Amino acid sequence: MKKSGGCILKLGVIGCGYWGPNLVRSAVETNRCSQIFCCDPSPAALARVLRRFPCVSPVEHLDDIIHRCDALVVATPVSTHYDIAKRILERGKAVLVEKPLAISSLQARELAELAGDKDLTLMVGHTFVYSPAVRKVKEYIRDGILGDIYFLSSSRVNLGIHQKDIDVLWDLAPHDLSILLYWLEENPSCVSAIGRSCVGSLPDIASVHYRFPSGILANLEVSWLAPSKLRRTVLVGSRSMLIYDDTNLAEKVKLYDKGVDLRTPESFGEYQLTYRTGEIVSPNLSATEPLLIEINHFLDCVESGAQPETDGQTGLNVVLALEAASNSMRSNGQVMTIDYCAVPAPMPAAELAQAPPEFVPPTLP
Repeated sequence: MKKSGGCILKLGVIGCGYWGPNLVRSAVETNRCSQIFCCDPSPAALARVLRRFPCVSPVEHLDDIIHRCDALVVATPVSTHYDIAKRILERGKAVLVEKPLAISSLQARELAELAGDKDLTLMVGHTFVYSPAVRKVKEYIRDGILGDIYFLSSSRVNLGIHQKDIDVLWDLAPHDLSILLYWLEENPSCVSAIGRSCVGSLPDIASVHYRFPSGILANLEVSWLAPSKLRRTVLVGSRSMLIYDDTNLAEKVKLYDKGVDLRTPESFGEYQLTYRTGEIVSPNLSATEPLLIEINHFLDCVESGAQPETDGQTGLNVVLALEAASNSMRSNGQVMTIDYCAVPAPMPAAELAQAPPEFVPPTLP
């Protein structure tokens, strides 16, 4: 679907709980929509949004907001993403779905194929991919500043927020996975993961180890049980090293001229390592909010018909990597190969029952 002209797009935001109001705010700030609608089964949630943004129009039913809008954003519990996004695509409308795209690769693949068949924009809200800091790191990798990437180590922890329909892996790891796939331009080939349910029935801490076809290793730590918020990734390459710290507002990216050089032996039995320590560079970065960049990109794609950077295929690849990690976690860390071509069997009803939807618009069957 393509739109052209001035502010003619009518945008709908479905879900006004934790993240939805931020999406409404960003949509308003773009000043590119002729009208913005929002929908939520909770009158209190709708009222909070309307107090902040009087220009937004509330809609009671899901079918009504789909009918009124050219494009929609889904910010509901993950267990409802598939049903709502499918309904939107079947009505011929563009959709941005918050991460992860769905709770299974079967559902994610169906949504990606449906969008492709109907030539509709399907974008996944992997917001960190649009961060100026993440883009700068990508630039360093592309330009060879880091050399050959050896490994990455990421920590994304905080005290909460515990989710009811997904565990910590599906809540936090999509951020790091989407970043890694964007940086490395390849998908992990296998994974090993362990986790534990400390509070409640769902795992709230997890350690995940991915291996990429190029040989790169990536270690991800995610947790809802930590004394402080941490969003930190270390990249180690053959030429230099880098730290990306999203919580450091002043210096989100630090490039270190550090490394280890193996000298050519000059005599028999000689083996000498040289440790290199040079300058630390912190680049100047744009202060533009990643979410605003993301929403503008979505509107650009709806208007032009261009493919989103975080499209349905990207969302599917992230879900496949998450699914394999979940299987490994249930198998006490057994290494799982990630098959990006195979179509998995439907999720057993017993497992689906563990993730009951909390957002049930009145018009959903």
